[in-house]
Amino acid sequence: MELDRLRELHREVLARVGSVVVGQEENIHLLMVCLLARGHVLLEGVPGIGKTLLARTFAACTGLEFKRIQFTPDLMPGDVVGTNVFDFQRNAFTLSRGPIFTEVLLADEINRTPPKTQAALLEAMQERQVTLDGRTHPLSDGFLVVATQNPIEHEGTYPLPEAQLDRFLLKLVIRHPERADEVELVLRHGARDASLRFDERGVGAVCDLETLSDARRTVAAVTLAEPIAGYVVAVVLTAAARASAALDGRDYVIPDDVKALLAPVLRHRVVVAPGAEIEGRTAEQVVASIIARTEAPR
Repeated sequence: MELDRLRELHREVLARVGSVVVGQEENIHLLMVCLLARGHVLLEGVPGIGKTLLARTFAACTGLEFKRIQFTPDLMPGDVVGTNVFDFQRNAFTLSRGPIFTEVLLADEINRTPPKTQAALLEAMQERQVTLDGRTHPLSDGFLVVATQNPIEHEGTYPLPEAQLDRFLLKLVIRHPERADEVELVLRHGARDASLRFDERGVGAVCDLETLSDARRTVAAVTLAEPIAGYVVAVVLTAAARASAALDGRDYVIPDDVKALLAPVLRHRVVVAPGAEIEGRTAEQVVASIIARTEAPR
């Protein structure tokens, strides 16, 4: 795929998702970065600000199959990956596939289910496959987990362990919309019921899995010069920087690509020491200090 075509595709996705989800241009862009980099996304934000709608609309515009799992304390691993069921007519076990067999999987309120069920996603997120009773079942090449969690309500939750957090390439913070965006939301959706139909909004797929595979090959060919590679190593990200450069129409990575992705890539990988936490320091402040101390190549 030519870079101009990839950039055009990116603009189409931004426009179509943005016609439904207002004020989230940066997060839509980062979702596209994550998809092309074969990563997964953790969305953090209070209820009612469009996290689910963002995931649904993004899946519809990229032509990917979408499924949702509402994570609850009583959810079992088999409810996620599926199970082998005995078929009396065939006198054999058959696989009853769980919702994980999709392309865009919304893991809603992932921290409300116990670690045993959270761990059902680990193999799928890392290897893009599921193993049941010793048999491996591959997942789609377009497999993308979009998980959500509430940052302020902790009663009855199970914080994600570091191993699970590391499976997410990006952590995006979804904040309350600005007043102008809220007004625009009312004007667009105020007269509609909660069951939004994409066909009524003229929202359709602008690509398919074959197109995305072609786009990923373009991303993989983006040049990462040695000075930039050293800079990337210093702040630990690569695939996302390549994807960001390609979506910007460049076949090479620049320091600004790395800087723009630092917060979403590192905010969930930095553990703030108790002493620093008492002083009010946050993970994002720590990340900002890292980039301030790291000299960018010229």
